[in-house]
Amino acid sequence: MAPRSSGCRRRSCVPESGRTLTGTDLLLARHTTLRLGGPAASVVAATTTEELIDGVRRADEAGDPLLVLGGGSNLVVADAGFPGTVVRVATRGISIEEDQSPGDVPGGGLLVTVAAGENWDDLVAHAVAHGWSGIEALAGIPGSVGATPIQNVGAYGQEVSHTLARVQVWDRVLGERRTFTADECRFGYRTSRFKADRLDEYGGRFLVLEVTFSFAQGEQSAPIGYAELARTLGVALGERAPLADVRAAVLKLRRGKGMVLDPEDHDTWSAGSFFTNPVVEQDRVPEGAPAFPQPDGSVKTSAAWLIERSGFGKGHPGPGGRVSLSTKHTLAITNRGHGTAADVLALAREVRAGVESTYGIRLVNEPVLVDLTL
Repeated sequence: MAPRSSGCRRRSCVPESGRTLTGTDLLLARHTTLRLGGPAASVVAATTTEELIDGVRRADEAGDPLLVLGGGSNLVVADAGFPGTVVRVATRGISIEEDQSPGDVPGGGLLVTVAAGENWDDLVAHAVAHGWSGIEALAGIPGSVGATPIQNVGAYGQEVSHTLARVQVWDRVLGERRTFTADECRFGYRTSRFKADRLDEYGGRFLVLEVTFSFAQGEQSAPIGYAELARTLGVALGERAPLADVRAAVLKLRRGKGMVLDPEDHDTWSAGSFFTNPVVEQDRVPEGAPAFPQPDGSVKTSAAWLIERSGFGKGHPGPGGRVSLSTKHTLAITNRGHGTAADVLALAREVRAGVESTYGIRLVNEPVLVDLTL
């Protein structure tokens, strides 16, 4: 790696790969679901894997700060913007592997390789339409496919790690492509080796290029593992339901919580759940709080429960009412149309301090903070 330097700083100075964005497209507010963030020094849209690698490699070689941007659904970007190169992952492609070795496919499913830039919810819809089971409960989650293994995205009883077979990446340290099997990804609750192995304050060592999934085939879902979803479907926990029914039920539940993007609904102008559900020792779980035992003996509890019972109800306003907790779900901090990143952090600090004062549990932010500190 070249040492960090001032590198390419001018608004007109850009890497030579991919499609260069100019003018208002430099504003990161145009590329994030919170609709916040000032201008980047340069933004390049990489539509092929080669352009993606080249854009990242050129920025690294120049010592330029680098931010890799997928769907922008898990970012809070500073109002001053980003003083370096933003590479937008705009790659496309879904392919079925015809030649499969039995050892490659957990449970003997169908291997499907997906480019990092594909829209995640579009992939879920595609899988349901083609009878590929395993991600139907992850419908409605914004963002790109390449971001999902980084956070080990999960909802309604499913996680990406349940169906992921392998991930191909660009190793920014070694300067080469590498492939990790699911076992090598070190998946945990909302984490993975791709999140843990940082290169600098802006990004990780590994750039996800494509993700290969192992799907079961058929019209029925994976066993339903989330009580709220089971109730909505009218089935018992552990039972299956038609794939399309599961996807529709999840979308209905998520819309009721403001968690499906809608440009007309400010409750969806967010980065999703702002805080992760805390994992604590069993004796620290407040009386009456939801408790989900973990394999290591710890217990995961509900951040939303803690927030609400610390005095922060739905719609609790931030500075000047420019941001607020969602009116539908207390885990999301939303931009009401004229908010700033500074407003978001002020509200997040207020909520975090209130929960810590009430229950002695310090909440941890889930979105990535770019040039910001909570």
